[in-house]
Amino acid sequence: MKPAAFAYHRAHDVADAVGLLSDLAGQGREPKAIAGGQSLMPMMSFRLARPSDLVDLGRLRELPGMTEIGHAGPALRIGAMTTHRRVELAARELGPGFAVLAEAMRYVGHLPIRSRGTVGGSLVHGDATAEWCMLALLLDAVIVAEGPNGRREIPAGEMFYGFYATAVETDEIVTEVRFTRAAPKAALTEFSRRAGDFATVAAAVTLEPRADGSLDGGRVVLGGVAPAPLRVPEAEAVLAGGTPGPELFAACGRAAAEAIDPRGDAQGSADYRRALTRTLVARSLGQAWERGGR
Repeated sequence: MKPAAFAYHRAHDVADAVGLLSDLAGQGREPKAIAGGQSLMPMMSFRLARPSDLVDLGRLRELPGMTEIGHAGPALRIGAMTTHRRVELAARELGPGFAVLAEAMRYVGHLPIRSRGTVGGSLVHGDATAEWCMLALLLDAVIVAEGPNGRREIPAGEMFYGFYATAVETDEIVTEVRFTRAAPKAALTEFSRRAGDFATVAAAVTLEPRADGSLDGGRVVLGGVAPAPLRVPEAEAVLAGGTPGPELFAACGRAAAEAIDPRGDAQGSADYRRALTRTLVARSLGQAWERGGR
């Protein structure tokens, strides 16, 4: 299929992009901003999305800061137009506390997709299996958006509403993302039928070790089991005070599987998704524990 008819506009800077989106929305139209286009264009081709107008952010790559990666104190800042591939190759810039970001990029589609798709675009798209959406919850990201009323900051916990629904308004664009919670012991794993496909289930975790070898706690975030990426406090409670090892990690995986209520679809039944959850959570925890020293 081909996309439904739409009007094309090219923004020259952030203010121009916001102005275009605001003016078009004010006319009762349904505009969409497009960055790398790796998520939006396939949906348009299948007519799952039918925006009246596309506002191209491609030239915003040239603006200072939109493609930068840098540290601001303990936080990591990534410009919204930064590509997945740029992050994949930036292990040294990210540092050990954010190494999971680079490692997770190998799951993002194929090389051409990683080379064009952007961090901000993935977050605004809000796919429940998207690696960036899960990582945002895992590492307490703050999404910075610019709109007609100025700049605002959206905590990741308030960003994702449901199927492809986020807190970013139609007349706003994301300019940067800040990850505020470094996690040297973190991992993301996922299962898909073929390499590069959307994940059937994905699991992202962190561990917080104590000096005595036990755990202060950790985080568990799942994708593919709910309309939006999901943090699982029931599984996190299992980790608090526990002794790291296969037994604890398996118990955490079971707790995560029992806490969710996934829907079945062509990719797998609800029971299949629970089984994957048990396996992937335990596997991710094992990988996280082996990273960053003991």
